[in-house]
Amino acid sequence: MKDEDKAKDQLIKELQKMREKVTGLEEVKLKYNQVDKKLKQTDIKLQKFIEGIADIITKVIELRDPYSIGHLQRVSKLAMAIAQEMKLPQDKIEGIKIASLVHDIGKVNLPSEIVRKPGKLIEVEFNLIKSHPKISYDLLKRIDFPWPIAEIVFQHQEKIDGSGYPRGLKGDEICIEAKILGVANVVEAMSSYRSYRPALIIDEALNEIDKNKNIIFDPEVVDACIKLFKEKGFKFEL
Repeated sequence: MKDEDKAKDQLIKELQKMREKVTGLEEVKLKYNQVDKKLKQTDIKLQKFIEGIADIITKVIELRDPYSIGHLQRVSKLAMAIAQEMKLPQDKIEGIKIASLVHDIGKVNLPSEIVRKPGKLIEVEFNLIKSHPKISYDLLKRIDFPWPIAEIVFQHQEKIDGSGYPRGLKGDEICIEAKILGVANVVEAMSSYRSYRPALIIDEALNEIDKNKNIIFDPEVVDACIKLFKEKGFKFEL
């Protein structure tokens, strides 16, 4: 066989090997796409399942406290909007959404006469209310969420100057998700009617968090919240 023929045969063999490799890569790519599609479908189902759990918890809380009806959903929407305004990763935004919906679960363990009390609470009663983040944490830590839901809820009443509860955390000891939830929770609560006081107009609620910016509330969170209402047209749905 001539050298030229040998070279042609070698080239043909090499081309065949390359074709086989390409075919193999295409099969791998196809299998990867199939697995990736199944994983995405599983993620969607898991997300819906978790949201279903959160919805059930929300309804249980609302049954215990009629004044909380709609509160959790409104807090969740505002907290998510603040997180988006601050350009947090989508994963953190999803965690904030779920944490906001379940953050009052600990109140189901409190006496209904305290939860529904029409007047202001006395010190002993308020101390019981202050225990609800820890109770919430103890309940939620049993669920294997994809996000640190239990810890976010545990911290949502903490203040950056250490004056919050139940652990008196300060500054960066408080996770950003809890800082956002804390501000959203305060703004919604202040602008909603309660049996012991009328609702404030939203401007009054925003002035209150602005006044306490960098004192008890994270300044970046406060600025994002105020911007949403003042510049972006955010409104609570009734």
